Amino acid sequence: MAYQTHEGRTAVVTGAGQGFGRVIAVELAARGADVAVLDLNDAPETVAEIESLGRRTVSIKVDVSDPAQVKEARMRVDAELGVADILVNNAGVYPFRDFFDLDYDYWRQILAVNLDSQFLMAQAFAPGMRDGGWGRIVNLASNSLGLAVPALTHYMASKGGAIGFTRGLATDLAPYGITVNAVAPTASRTPGGEANIAEEILDGVANMQAIKRSGVATDIVGAVCFLSSDDSAFVTGQTIMADGGLVRL
Repeated sequence: MAYQTHEGRTAVVTGAGQGFGRVIAVELAARGADVAVLDLNDAPETVAEIESLGRRTVSIKVDVSDPAQVKEARMRVDAELGVADILVNNAGVYPFRDFFDLDYDYWRQILAVNLDSQFLMAQAFAPGMRDGGWGRIVNLASNSLGLAVPALTHYMASKGGAIGFTRGLATDLAPYGITVNAVAPTASRTPGGEANIAEEILDGVANMQAIKRSGVATDIVGAVCFLSSDDSAFVTGQTIMADGGLVRL
């Protein structure tokens, strides 16, 4: 079977201004997709890279945990690029905080960004996929669920929810030609990772992996592209640990 490209597809990537989201958006464009770049901030570098590849793009500043902003973003994507075929829910936050320093507002903030946003984005874009009879949704999870890492209760709860959401949504959307899967990276040397994770933790995680180097943004791109292509048509409800062989399912 021939290698599948993403020609003729329209993709939406959240958190695409930097890190994982940026390299995912650019690689999808390199494989032929037009890409909507969603982020809290402007993303001129991502847009420039996509345009240099000859693909159409739109940059939308949006808080993906806000239902009204998500709805408006979907309307802009529809108007400027057409109905989306691929959704990559990459946006997320991962600050460390001791359980005894958590309050409810902070707990809700983390779940809103890491989990609620995935629901809102899927709810906004899945109807167009359903009507077209084809769709791919890829949610970013985390390999931390298989580890004993302190001060991440709130984060693990949100990412555990993302995996549960992936599994449930996969069943609900399968009749419409839509697959839903997750990719779980390791602690990685991305702008967000290096800002929130101490150097000794990054090094310690790398030493525990089978592949003994720190993860970088490009390490998850292949898994995301596979799960967003026709090559994965019979794969749904799954989580791929793209983490150097640290956590085994």
